[in-house]
Amino acid sequence: MPENKKKPNPIDIHVGGRIRLRRNMLGLSQEKLGESLGITFQQIQKYEKGTNRVGASRLQAIASILEVPVAFFFEDAPGGPGAGGLSEESQTTYVVDFLSSTEGLRLNRAFVRISDPKVRTKIIDLVRALADEE
Repeated sequence: MPENKKKPNPIDIHVGGRIRLRRNMLGLSQEKLGESLGITFQQIQKYEKGTNRVGASRLQAIASILEVPVAFFFEDAPGGPGAGGLSEESQTTYVVDFLSSTEGLRLNRAFVRISDPKVRTKIIDLVRALADEE
């Protein structure tokens, strides 16, 4: 008998990924976000994976806690305005995945603390040069 597991909707996966991205940017744990909402961290995990849909009122509460407009969660969503071909979508997914990673977050947090634009440009040049060596 074939499994009858329903695959998560791409929009639910995208919204969940954006929740994870913003939560990580703020250094907030799943447990703390869950406490603020009156739900378990397991429920937050399910939202972030897209296995459970986030209702409108819950999404509004999450947006308030994470200090972003609700529209933030739908930016670059698959099939939405500005959604192009597959390569564009995979590029967006790559960026979100990178910014959700420990390394991406650490790099991003350190980079935004650099106030001198010339130093930022030199760092970008350095990273590009290192990437071209590989």
